[in-house]
Amino acid sequence: MPRRLAPALVLTASGFLGGFVAVAVFSPHTPVGAQSPLPAPPRSVDDTPARGGSDALPSATTPDRPASAVGQFDAVVQKVMPSVVSVDAAKPAARGKPAEESGSGVLMKFDGFRGTYAVTNNHVVEGSRAADITVTLHDGRILTPDRVWTDPASDIAILRLTVDGLPAAEVGDSDRMRPGHWVLAFGSPLGFNQTVTHGIISARDRGQVNLNNTIRIKEFLQSDAAINPGSSGGPLTDAGGKVIGINTAIASGGAAATTFTGISFSIPINLVKRLGKELLETGVVARGYLGLQMAPTLDAQTALKLGLTRLRGALVESTYAGGPAVRGGVQAGDLIQKVDGIEVRDENHFINIVGSLPVGHTLRLTVWRNKQAKAVDLTISDWPRK
Repeated sequence: MPRRLAPALVLTASGFLGGFVAVAVFSPHTPVGAQSPLPAPPRSVDDTPARGGSDALPSATTPDRPASAVGQFDAVVQKVMPSVVSVDAAKPAARGKPAEESGSGVLMKFDGFRGTYAVTNNHVVEGSRAADITVTLHDGRILTPDRVWTDPASDIAILRLTVDGLPAAEVGDSDRMRPGHWVLAFGSPLGFNQTVTHGIISARDRGQVNLNNTIRIKEFLQSDAAINPGSSGGPLTDAGGKVIGINTAIASGGAAATTFTGISFSIPINLVKRLGKELLETGVVARGYLGLQMAPTLDAQTALKLGLTRLRGALVESTYAGGPAVRGGVQAGDLIQKVDGIEVRDENHFINIVGSLPVGHTLRLTVWRNKQAKAVDLTISDWPRK
């Protein structure tokens, strides 16, 4: 029988000549075929309705509006492009040879903090001093950040720029994005600065993405907007030009491939806002820890053995000695159905819920054990640090 391919995930930053792309590793899937041409995009939700009060969206091929798609995207590009930057970072010499990585970024403001920051991926600047990082603006100016905050677990880096009047991007709400919503990706793929591509949101809350041992994101936005090495850290925007994600990785066709195959991943901007503010306030990100190892999936056969009639919940594979879960009485084989009354869809959803709660929060889990529901109270502790 034919051998099934396992796509790899590539981080989208590049070494020396281009940009870097993160490659994600998945469980095996059938390779994806070529994509069909994209239809004309709808108008932005901010646009006024068509004449006559109708909410119908004329196609770009409608005789009376032949250039509607061009006008739509042109307006978004003109709005967003001034806030898009390229990021270059000199890395410590490896085997006696200096190294440099290139990526992208976006200018942003954070509530409660003065000034403008360049947001990019940690893997673009990891290991570099602030003095060894350069940020090139849309108008050609070259800046050096005076301070850098990084969070390897979310692959976020924040670079503080001390120049006034920089054009920060407008930030949207990633929680409102749904499969089928139009998006645009900006960045410097393969060294081609100020590049824009477009596509749609393909899926939400992608967690079965293995980038490396440090990145723990369980809620990637998946899209088919083309990104390539050098795109890492660039913004993903909605159809109105609001940033809803930070481009981070692509799924490649194999371990050695690093070019776009129609599957890309972006960090939701709501996560960036929350963690970025915490980084600026405290310098580190505190993460909730329960001491649980979750099964990656709940299959139909296992669900039926547990006495369930639908695939819902997160299955506990094992527990860590001394962790909050063990102290609270959670056992391997328990199925977590609710967290503080919120129904748990799957393992990714459970991890995202816990990750959004503060350290010290006491939560109530509803677990399914021996074909009965049981309430368990736990207090979240901080993630163990090495």
